Amino acid sequence: MKSEAGNTETGHAENVLPCDVLLSGARVVDPETGLDGVRHVGVTGGLITSLTTEPVPARTVIDITGLVLAPGFIDLHSHAQTVTSLRLQALDGVTTALELESGAAQVALVYAEAQQERRPINYGYASSWAMARMRVLDGVNPKGGFLAFSASAHHPRWQKPASPSELSAVLAELERELHEGALGVGVLLGYAPSTGRREYYRVAELAARLGVPTFTHARFKNPDDPHSALEGVAEVVAGAAGTGAHMHLCHLNSTSLRAVDEVAGLVAGARESGVRITTEAYPYGAGMTMIGVPFLHPDNLPKLGIKPSDIAVVSTGERPVDAERLLRLRAEDPAALVAIHYLDDDDEDDQALLQQALLLPGTAIASDALPFTDRGGNLVENEWPLPEGAVSHPRTTGTFSRFLGTYVRDRQVLPLIEAIRRCTLIPAQTLEQVAPVMRGKGRIQVGADADLVVFDLATIAERSTYEQPGIPALGVRHLMVDGQFVVRDGAPLLDSLPGRPIRGRLA
Repeated sequence: MKSEAGNTETGHAENVLPCDVLLSGARVVDPETGLDGVRHVGVTGGLITSLTTEPVPARTVIDITGLVLAPGFIDLHSHAQTVTSLRLQALDGVTTALELESGAAQVALVYAEAQQERRPINYGYASSWAMARMRVLDGVNPKGGFLAFSASAHHPRWQKPASPSELSAVLAELERELHEGALGVGVLLGYAPSTGRREYYRVAELAARLGVPTFTHARFKNPDDPHSALEGVAEVVAGAAGTGAHMHLCHLNSTSLRAVDEVAGLVAGARESGVRITTEAYPYGAGMTMIGVPFLHPDNLPKLGIKPSDIAVVSTGERPVDAERLLRLRAEDPAALVAIHYLDDDDEDDQALLQQALLLPGTAIASDALPFTDRGGNLVENEWPLPEGAVSHPRTTGTFSRFLGTYVRDRQVLPLIEAIRRCTLIPAQTLEQVAPVMRGKGRIQVGADADLVVFDLATIAERSTYEQPGIPALGVRHLMVDGQFVVRDGAPLLDSLPGRPIRGRLA
């Protein structure tokens, strides 16, 4: 960490040294101190060096009067770890995108390759419980994040219970990767629901002992018992209560679905009792994952309140007409990505459920972004503009713009400062114990890192759709990472790759 943020403004302009860049005249929002007013922000050498009510001397002055200047958005849940997809996230205001739910296998190598390749925004990884199981139980050796997991998910043993010796080996793998810089343990319980609660509790014990968080895709998401969303979230809460570990619950919206009242009550009650559990959500009614996952078997769809035609194959657009066709597609290509339309984005009652998940106190906004691929399933790694026909979920390009445009400007259900807190300070604080560098992010204060977004609240909006997911968001004018512009005047700077690795303190 270069510097920790301070809590005060610099004061009068005449007492301030010249800066490299002065961002002048914006509505500046700092969710930690409560600042929400017109200020002038000076940046030098990757840090905020002045915050004043009057302009200070600067080598370059950029007039951003009428715009909002906020900390860059921190995405705790981004599988979109390619230069192209990260560039699209930058146009959505994201300065740090982290692969925490699935985690990554061979963490040290993944960090090294990303650093050599260079990224437009900051990046980091948890260790992967699922892929550690693949290595121990199936003898395979995946490398990378969610797509590496998807490519190896067909192996037969990793979804089954482990013997005591196998469990010890899995835990040892996770601990080794935590000492290589992983930011916690990503646990895809929902993809292996038969692995057993004892193992998950042992993972929580490991996290508590090492002082790192877990990032969990809960075991179940059905509204009704047995195997309900409430049961799945209760397991996460129990792990936190029983061990003292910090347990993070991923995508509260798609975990809760139509059981959001019960789940929200459980989480809120646990927090009031001192249980350390954090949450995130994204503002879409549809999720996206592999067609072969256990919870998309036709027998389970009625429990989720959906039918085969609510599932859309990303590469072809096909919606299976019946259970027989869905089974065939699962057998032919279990790793094929599909959009699952759990909630109707145009239905008022469904939107009320989604809003309840998003507005649960203390919930971070996180995209669950997936990288863009061509229709043949090949990664779009470092191309610009995005090739025609590339596919993903619109949340990769528009999560934060959709959240601000919909819930702050249009529906006015959140004040701007609280919405920005959910995009910046809450995710930074979620990681501060394991990654002290995050204490310099998510804030507009002297000494904080110059990871900054400048946007127009009047126009910020998502523009992509499920049919055309690759249209960049609208409204982000400028984006700085480590004091360097990555987006300028609404366009990406293709030669600007200042992203830094965010590593855990155990490395």
